[in-house]
Amino acid sequence: MAAPPDLDPSSIFSEKHSRLPDDTVFYAIFPDFSLTSTAASLHSLHLQILQTLTPLTSDYIWQHQPFSLSPSPKPSCLCSNHLPHLHGHLRVGDNLDDEWFTVFLLFHISTVFPDLSIRVWDSDGEFLLIEAAFHLPRWLNPQTSSNRVFIRRGKVHIVPRHRLRNPNLAEALSFVVSFGEESVAAEAVQAAVRKRIEEYPEKARRNMHRVRVRVPAAVAQVLSQEPCLVALAVEGFYDRDIDTMKYAAKMERFLSRGREEEELVCISVKMSRAMYAQLVQQTFQAPKCYPMPNRSDSAYVEAELGMKIACGLEMMYQHRRKEGSEGKGSTWEAFRESLERSGYFGGLLPGSKEYQRLMQNAEEYYRSSASFSRASEMMSAPVRRIDEILALPYSVDDFKCVDVPPSDDDSWLYNGEDELNSELLERQKEMELYDLKHKKTQKSKEQDNVGPSSSSNSDAFNPGDIAKTMQAFVEKVSSYKGAEVPENRNLKDVDLDADCFFKDVESMMKSHGGEEGRSDDDIEEGSSSDLDFDDSEDGIDGAELSEDIEDGEDTFMHSYSDALNEELKSTTLEKSFVRANEQAPKKDEGTSNAAEDMEEDFTPVDVDVNLVKSLLDSFSSQQGLPGPASNLLGLMGLQLPQEDKKEGK
Repeated sequence: MAAPPDLDPSSIFSEKHSRLPDDTVFYAIFPDFSLTSTAASLHSLHLQILQTLTPLTSDYIWQHQPFSLSPSPKPSCLCSNHLPHLHGHLRVGDNLDDEWFTVFLLFHISTVFPDLSIRVWDSDGEFLLIEAAFHLPRWLNPQTSSNRVFIRRGKVHIVPRHRLRNPNLAEALSFVVSFGEESVAAEAVQAAVRKRIEEYPEKARRNMHRVRVRVPAAVAQVLSQEPCLVALAVEGFYDRDIDTMKYAAKMERFLSRGREEEELVCISVKMSRAMYAQLVQQTFQAPKCYPMPNRSDSAYVEAELGMKIACGLEMMYQHRRKEGSEGKGSTWEAFRESLERSGYFGGLLPGSKEYQRLMQNAEEYYRSSASFSRASEMMSAPVRRIDEILALPYSVDDFKCVDVPPSDDDSWLYNGEDELNSELLERQKEMELYDLKHKKTQKSKEQDNVGPSSSSNSDAFNPGDIAKTMQAFVEKVSSYKGAEVPENRNLKDVDLDADCFFKDVESMMKSHGGEEGRSDDDIEEGSSSDLDFDDSEDGIDGAELSEDIEDGEDTFMHSYSDALNEELKSTTLEKSFVRANEQAPKKDEGTSNAAEDMEEDFTPVDVDVNLVKSLLDSFSSQQGLPGPASNLLGLMGLQLPQEDKKEGK
């Protein structure tokens, strides 16, 4: 059967898998030999790394899936198109400790194997940079960080922009290998990341929580042989829906003897604190077929927690057995979403006859692909392992007379406010140090392109700096994102007396209260008089506008411009501009010669001189008070000297 067009189901690392899962961390390990040779030594390196990590991860219960690595010498991978490497991904869910434990493991790998360069990222991008955001260079942002951040020899490396402007992966790896001393991130960045992982692996062990539960013998047998399956049990319980709850109502696999004959046994289960919280904080009524003691019984709390684990294990088992036989799961969902994005269904309504026919064709093609067998293998693996364990002989007596340690103290679940406040205070302190550092930088930094510092001596003020600063502000500071304010301007706190401000506004409103008697007719007459262009001598014929829209627009603009020029000829505005090779008119000359020469003067206007003159006049009219001229110049880093009132200047 023909495949859907241009689509092929693949793993989560496929380039076609455009949207990354929100709760998954990705990592890739590039050995130095991958830049020059094939993947012949990749499998040997793979085994060495796994052997190194086994002592650190053997007793750890991961939230959803364990840390894993797999060789990927083939192309069309999200990590690299052509470089042989090892990669893996880890779903962390609600347990962020899994993510940072993974980062610790990657740093540990880079220390033990110094000839490796490692990348790690999630749906937020380079989250190591997010952790060290207060210590990064200003040029480094999500748009410029692509193929720049690596872990090598226990340190964070950032490829500098002045060496490689837009590096691809191979170029960045070659630079880190050859010029590692230049790419090592600043010590502040190293300290921020190191602080987050320095308590591992001890913190990973502290994150584990042991609790006593009472469960059916089948559940006790499975968890005693495979303690890590408690993660799938908690996941099945926490992510339950109406369909999977039908399996819990019957408990066919783990409660085969029935409610009357089944006896609960006491065992100790180790899980993460996040798993324990997910079980304890949810209310769940036991199925009718499940044996539960009375609420007054001292063992009720242990039995209730065990019931949630048993139901979760049942729901997970039945769901995975069904999905495994169909070969679906996350891989199928990714394939189906890629079909929808490519327009394979052509906008058909789900459930329609044609839609179902196309869906059936897609399912047949999916079953014939390699992804089907991989997905089926992954979904069925826990099911097969449970069947193998329960096929061995076991009984309730195996769990009796066994010394079960008491549950760990769970006060951390209810007393987390202090820890949260401590973390918030630490972040606040970090922000304050960042602000203090930049304030000191602003005071000591010299302004090269924007203009002289606002703290310069008033005696050294040069009016020509205004034009230069304005030109720099327009050409360099302004961008497609908008006008940005220079960082080294002199910021002063504004002290606003709100009560006094409102009193002044109220008194001003009262003083102008008499003007409210003005009629609406007068307002309308005054507001519309400036827009009556139809009666002007150079009016535009409506017939000409209808003939050609473009010619009509040009005609209107010329007429509009002529009307404005005719209006301005009777004013002194023309004489207020300083033209080239001409000095500005003195204040004492007034406007007596304004109407002497009405002929058009085609001498070009000196824009810079007029700009400086207008700003100085506006600043002088403020009489030392705040105003638009001083505000604008202050934003550009300029501070004009105040006039000496004593000398009458």
